Order: sequence, then structure tokens, then C-alpha cells
Amino acid sequence: MHFSIPETEVRSGENGSTYVAFNIHVNSVLHCQVRYSQLLGLHQQIKKEYGNNVAPAFPPKKIFTLTPAEVEQRREQLEKYMQAVRQDPMLGASEVFNSFLRKAQQETQQIPTEEVPLEIYLSKSQKVTVNILTSDQTEDVLEAVASKLDLPDDLAGYFSLFLVREGVDGGLTFVRKLQDFELPYVSVTSLRSLEFHIALRKSYWDTAYDSDVMDNRVGLNLLYTQTVSDIERGWILVNKDQHRQLKSLQEKGSKKEFIRLCQTLKYFGYIQFDPCVTDFPEKGCHAIVSAGNNELNFQVKLPNEQMKEGSFKVTRMRCWRVTSSQVPVANGTASLPPLQQVPVANGTASTSPCSSAQCEVKLELAFEYLMSKDRLQWVTITSPQAIMMSICLQSMVDELMVKKSGGSIKKMLRKRPNGSLHRSESQQAVKSPPLLDSPDPDREQIIKLSTKLSSVSLRGTSDVGGGNDFHGNYAFEGIGDDDL
Repeated sequence: MHFSIPETEVRSGENGSTYVAFNIHVNSVLHCQVRYSQLLGLHQQIKKEYGNNVAPAFPPKKIFTLTPAEVEQRREQLEKYMQAVRQDPMLGASEVFNSFLRKAQQETQQIPTEEVPLEIYLSKSQKVTVNILTSDQTEDVLEAVASKLDLPDDLAGYFSLFLVREGVDGGLTFVRKLQDFELPYVSVTSLRSLEFHIALRKSYWDTAYDSDVMDNRVGLNLLYTQTVSDIERGWILVNKDQHRQLKSLQEKGSKKEFIRLCQTLKYFGYIQFDPCVTDFPEKGCHAIVSAGNNELNFQVKLPNEQMKEGSFKVTRMRCWRVTSSQVPVANGTASLPPLQQVPVANGTASTSPCSSAQCEVKLELAFEYLMSKDRLQWVTITSPQAIMMSICLQSMVDELMVKKSGGSIKKMLRKRPNGSLHRSESQQAVKSPPLLDSPDPDREQIIKLSTKLSSVSLRGTSDVGGGNDFHGNYAFEGIGDDDL
């Protein structure tokens, strides 16, 4: 997750005085607005809990009113401080840090703590409604969903909540995985758009874990529902013969066999991103990028209209980074939706300076890849979902690390202190989705591209931004003609 403080505001206090507010953005979207004194309080808590040697450097207090230049310097210092805390494995996952961000998010959005219904989408046509508190964090909401569905706690750890956006054409865009430092209800309602939803989806990549999930009735139904949805939205490639087999299994109610057949299909378990632009193999190429099977898969349209396909294995990436910049928009028309206005106490709405300057945020994911022996090359993807792509890469690395160490991805959800899981509500089962529609006769010709990029094997990858190297003896074959 990318933390930044791109702007400040002069706000009016309760007694008529003014103060400087710092707008903290997460993944280029406003998360909360805080004062210097609040961040100083966070810093003091961190020092008390973890010691002076662990806490990053914090900008000192000033006796006199800051000049504009000093405010800008403090903004930069606070931004570096927030990034340093988040990137520290211990501090970034601490309850001190996460609770500070959750409280600040709720206060910024001015949403009182109260019980509310929240819809969680299981597929395009299925959803469950859970009663939660507006102040419930991500794990609380996931626990409430698991309780509503009667999904065991140890299997709930195989799933995560995602913020998604549904397009007018029915397409689904995965915006981000909801984190421990945010309140799902606040996150989705603050966007003030009906096209944003919260969805439940499996959060692992290794299909071997499917067997654990399918041993449970609810887990099987969730995985089955997700698989059918992925087929319907065209994320899993199915030809006519395979479609006939899958429909027959559906009619028989053979969900396990249905999933096992789908596991053999191309792009099973992948997340597909919206169309984007890449500089590989040539600058300015339009591409469809998908994440899955420990790789980023590219379906590229070259400037000469030639189509190519290939994959970049995470085990061949030495490092990657996400960068954001503001670029002017021709004729004042942005290709990305403008940032939302956010009401702030005792003042007017806060907006990004980008809106008034007729510019937009440009996000890029760049990774350094071993193309061949002793030849590394940077590959860049320009996409509003660049951070989501980075999160997918990191979760693949994390899963490989856990597997290499002999650990398990199972996560026991913590129980709420007050025990209010709403277990008195009637359990809501996951319904079987409708039978598959016939495949689009034109889709197979689009997906089966004529030529491919190459991919070879390597061991080793690293954390976001070139952190600790991961060394393992993992060899993955590239895409071959038999795979199409």
C-alpha cells in the first residue's frame, strides 16, 4: 500500500484559530486528514511501545508559526515518516498504527459509530447482508460474513474482502484488498457512488489450497460461485467442448468435479485487470494484464495491430516499484474519475489540487525482470490498478515464502471482545449460480493470440521497492504452444 501526503490545508479550529491539516492518501485516494499534533501523538505511542531505536525520525516542533516553506518541508518529512512506519514489518502491522488510521478515517468522514447493514457481494448476482458497526475494521467484517455464511474460522482465512467497482457494462474492476487499518463501511460509503461494492473472494494463488476449501460445504459453494463468475466475465478461457462438459457437471450438481475441470483451464484463479498500456515489447502497447499462477500474464496488441501473449514470472522479478505523478489532461477531460470531495469538520470540502488544475493521477508499476541469463530489463505498466497489481505480486511472494518455510496460510480470526457476532441471525447459504451461458463465439479468436513473448526460469525475487531478496529453487516454465 502506498502512503503519501500530497497536500495540506489551512483549517479553522473551534475557537476561531487556524491550523494546518495534512491529507494522508492511501493508494492515491484520501484516507484521512490529521493535524501535526495527532501524528506527534502517534509517534509518542510508537516510542513508548517499541522504543526510540525502532521509531523513525519525526519532524520536531516549532515555537513560531510556520512559513509556507516550512509547512512544505514538514509535509515532506511527515510523508517520509508515514512511509517508514508502514514499510517497517513490525510497526506497519501494529495495532497502534492501524487503530490510529481507523480512528482518523472515521473522524475525517464524520461517520458516527452505529449499527448498519452492509452488503457483501459473493458474485455478480449474489450477495449477503451483515449487520455491523460503522467502526468495525476489516477483520471484524470478514468474521461477520463468515458467521453469516456458517464458514469455519480456519477457512475464513482463505478469503479476503475487496473493494470493487462495477462498470456500466457489467465489468468488474478490483480496486484494492481491504486492509486492517481501514473501516470497510467507511471506505465504501465515502466514495459516494453506487458502482463501488465490497466483495468476498479467495485470497490465495496456489490451487492446491482449493482442496482444503472444498472439504467444507460452504467453502465449496463459495469457490464454485467464484469460478462460475470468472467464467461468465471471461476471465477463464473455455472452449465449446469444455463448456459442454462444465454445463453437464452443473446439471448433475457435481461442484467439486466442476472446479477440478476448471483448474485445468487457462487463467483459472487469475484476476484480470482493466485495459492498460505497457512499454514491452514496444512502447505504447495496449495490453490486458492478469495476475495468477505466480505470474503477470500479458495479452499485448502491438502498434502494428499484431497480437502477442506471454507471462512474467514473479520468481524472475528482482524488484518492482509503483510510482504516481500528476499529468495535465488535454482539453480538460480526465480519463480517470475525479477524486471525491470529503467533508471535514469545521470547514469546507477538501479537494485534490489536481481537479482544479485539470490534471489526473498517473500510476505506473515497473518491475526489473531477467529476460535471459545476465540480462535484466525494466518493464513498465501504466494503469490505475498499478497498486492492486503490486499487491497481487507481493501476496504471491508471501505465499511462496510461507510454502517454502513449511507454514500454512490458514489464519484463525480473532474473536470480538464483546462476542457480538450476530450469530442469532439465520445463516444464509450460498446459492448455486445459474447455468453457464453459451460462450461468445468471437471470444476464443480474440484470446488465442498468434505469437507469444518468451519466459524462462530463475530463482529469486524481492520485496516491493527492492527489499529483502527471496532465494528459492523454484523453476517455472514459460508459455508454450500447447498452452493455447
